[in-house]
Amino acid sequence: MGDTYYPVAGAGSTWSANALQQWIRNVFDNYRWKVTFDDSGSSAGRQLFSQGTVDFGVSEIPYALAGSDSPDPRPARQFAYVPIVAGGTAFMYNLVIGGQRVTNLRLSGETLAKIFTGVITKWDDAAIAADNPKLTLPAITIVPVVRSDGSGTTAQLTSWMRAQYPSIWSAYCAKAGKANCGITSNYPIVQGSSFIGQQGSNGVSGLVAQSKSVGAITYVEASYALNARFPVAKVLNSAGYYTEPTASNVAVSLLAAVINNDANSPDYLTASLGGVYDNADARSYPLSSYSYMIIPTAVEGNFTENKGLTLADFASYFLCEGQQQAEVLGYSPLPVNLASAGLEQVQKIPGGNPQNKTIASCNNPTFSPDGSNKLAATAPQPQACDKKGGDQCLTGTGGAADTPTASSGGAAAAASAAGTAGAKPGATGAAGGAAGTSSPADPNGEATGLAAGGIAVVAGSPIDLPGKGLPVGTLMLMVMAVIVALAVVLLPPVYSRRRVAAMAGTPRGPTRRQAARLARRRSRAPWIKPIIPNVHLRVPFRKGGSAVPPMGGS
Repeated sequence: MGDTYYPVAGAGSTWSANALQQWIRNVFDNYRWKVTFDDSGSSAGRQLFSQGTVDFGVSEIPYALAGSDSPDPRPARQFAYVPIVAGGTAFMYNLVIGGQRVTNLRLSGETLAKIFTGVITKWDDAAIAADNPKLTLPAITIVPVVRSDGSGTTAQLTSWMRAQYPSIWSAYCAKAGKANCGITSNYPIVQGSSFIGQQGSNGVSGLVAQSKSVGAITYVEASYALNARFPVAKVLNSAGYYTEPTASNVAVSLLAAVINNDANSPDYLTASLGGVYDNADARSYPLSSYSYMIIPTAVEGNFTENKGLTLADFASYFLCEGQQQAEVLGYSPLPVNLASAGLEQVQKIPGGNPQNKTIASCNNPTFSPDGSNKLAATAPQPQACDKKGGDQCLTGTGGAADTPTASSGGAAAAASAAGTAGAKPGATGAAGGAAGTSSPADPNGEATGLAAGGIAVVAGSPIDLPGKGLPVGTLMLMVMAVIVALAVVLLPPVYSRRRVAAMAGTPRGPTRRQAARLARRRSRAPWIKPIIPNVHLRVPFRKGGSAVPPMGGS
């Protein structure tokens, strides 16, 4: 066992980075354990751990993933997987209708697959309209924003598309020039498409959140949309309900994950998510999963028992107390079976405290006395308006949960069109969103979007306003303002010139006392010259700017 808490460093997943960074701050503030984490992406995390460059890695997918498009062999270094936190891969978007941000978008799995393979390219596509019966969607280009770096989030998305929509995914891979259309951590982009690549979860979510990015959509852990206060799309599940990746929906979904419980397997505690994709529970969110920490199980290279003491206690912390913050951070706490098995894995870290936490002392919010998942048991059922059909909930989602969307489709749209006939250009009807609502739109109320390459596209026409005469009172105020302005500008130079002239005027003569003393001296010595007072002359300047020394005197 180690005897000193030595600093440890890790690298990897951006998907789970928000939770990890919060836990790192917590243990430093409370215990002064120094843990650093570089969220450079899951692919980088696996590679750096394999090379021995970092003490731990973090990834959403394991080494040697079946169905992967590239070799990713297990490292020679001895290791094990520890589950970190669960969550949902969300679809954060930026869409505006009639000057108001849309916060209740719904998308089926097939529609999403077609959006992220370039089959559906416009927001007013019939498939998207069918998912959203209460929205009249704008005819602007869809801009999928994908990861440009090796990403576990990309691997999760492509794994889902490959399993659920293999023909759509394979056709896109072939179009992108990829011979192997398997699961990939590096998203392929077809040249000339509207797709934009950005590095990291902060990169893709940050671009979508920009005011110029109306029309953009990306895939990212729900935590990032929550932080950006942006909505996420509700995704159609196998039960026929559109759901979002809330903590409770993710907990329900992962009950269908098939976890590798073979303690002798190199992939122990990793999960097969096929059952999650097709979970028939009405509360399930199809793209639910969890992240892994890759931990060392031997003293090798730069890893020591003192580092092991820090890493083991840190892992025990996030498997127990740290999970209490998961929901607030936009994640879902691990179920009891994964937390319990994870604590057993932590015991394999060399240098760790053998008296580390057990499930009996683990304060995890999902635990129940009978060992069931408390969060999943109390998860609410979806609303009736979330069921596939002619109705649609208007409440917001994700980071925009408190911002509803006004209906702009179906009968409501027809009524609005009839009631606003002849309205001024740019005016917003009741069905199109409240007038004056703040949104990323151009001054005429039309959406500002992104074209291929990220160039802003603005749709709209100028508005001519009728001229009006100015009242007499307004004219008087304008005249007075001009007079005051002229006085402020002209009076200071005049005053300055007069002051300079006064200072440079005729020099003063001698005082009375000096004159009397001079008269007495002259009476005694008439040859004494009169007193000449000193005169201070202004120093003239040459053309070049240097001063000319005064001639005589001072």
